[in-house]
Amino acid sequence: MPVKLFSGKVCENSSVCWPKFNVKSSKISIKMSVRRVAVVTGGNKGIGYEIVKALCSKFDGIVYLTARDEQRGLDACKKLVEEGCQNPPKFHQLDIESKESIERLRDYIKAKYNGLDVLVNNAGFAYKKKSTAPFNEVAENTMRINFTGTLNVCRSLFPLLNPHARVVHVASMAGTLSIIRSESLRNELTRPNLTESELVALVQEFVEGAKTGDHESKGWPMKGYAVTKLAINILTTIQARDRPYDKDTDVLINSCCPGWCRTDMAGQSASKSAAEGAETPVFLALIPPGQEQPHGKNYSELKERSWK
Repeated sequence: MPVKLFSGKVCENSSVCWPKFNVKSSKISIKMSVRRVAVVTGGNKGIGYEIVKALCSKFDGIVYLTARDEQRGLDACKKLVEEGCQNPPKFHQLDIESKESIERLRDYIKAKYNGLDVLVNNAGFAYKKKSTAPFNEVAENTMRINFTGTLNVCRSLFPLLNPHARVVHVASMAGTLSIIRSESLRNELTRPNLTESELVALVQEFVEGAKTGDHESKGWPMKGYAVTKLAINILTTIQARDRPYDKDTDVLINSCCPGWCRTDMAGQSASKSAAEGAETPVFLALIPPGQEQPHGKNYSELKERSWK
């Protein structure tokens, strides 16, 4: 049966476009309250804005658009109303670089809803191609925002995840293992028992190496943004491994690449619209209850893609 995606495109294979509900999972208690809650980081523009817009249409609950700048976030919410959004989002300030800001959001969600059902980690940063910033600055700043910020959000909000929660990390196919030159480093990054703290130490090694100029000799590339997204893909694998699927909790954690989209970050010559880029993140955020997979996977164009 054809499925119409929110960008207007039609996918002919519904089993690929939308996971089927597992009718054998009737024992699962589905929380259908209208107080189900979704949080999207970096939601005031670009792909994040389109993710919020789609969730407002498709998610059975309350959607929170978060942004670092309060006024820009409020303006984005107002714009959605002006565009005819029937279930407009609520706003909460969130700067993923600030642990205090993250904790304020956590405390607010816990006090008001006592749980979280969807978390889309979209907030991120990349230097423009024409940037003349030294590489040590590029490596440190992009890692602090894209990886460390996302990790801190997870550490604060994961304890709030309700049964059937869905977590989506917006990564990139730029973050594949092929960017790592050293075989020993590749082996370390893909070690089956690699821990979260060990991953943190490895990415810090990259940042410190960029400062001293010897990161390439250790196998790291001159690609700050790509390394942060590789780290996110690896983090996804670790998080899913440490939280194996359980039919009672039914929590799924995945990463995805939205593709090359026309946004402030990627420029206007990209091949996809921001709305098209939002399709895969939203697809993963709305996987129906009872699906054991995907969990710990990376998706692009609605299909599983390996980053290894």
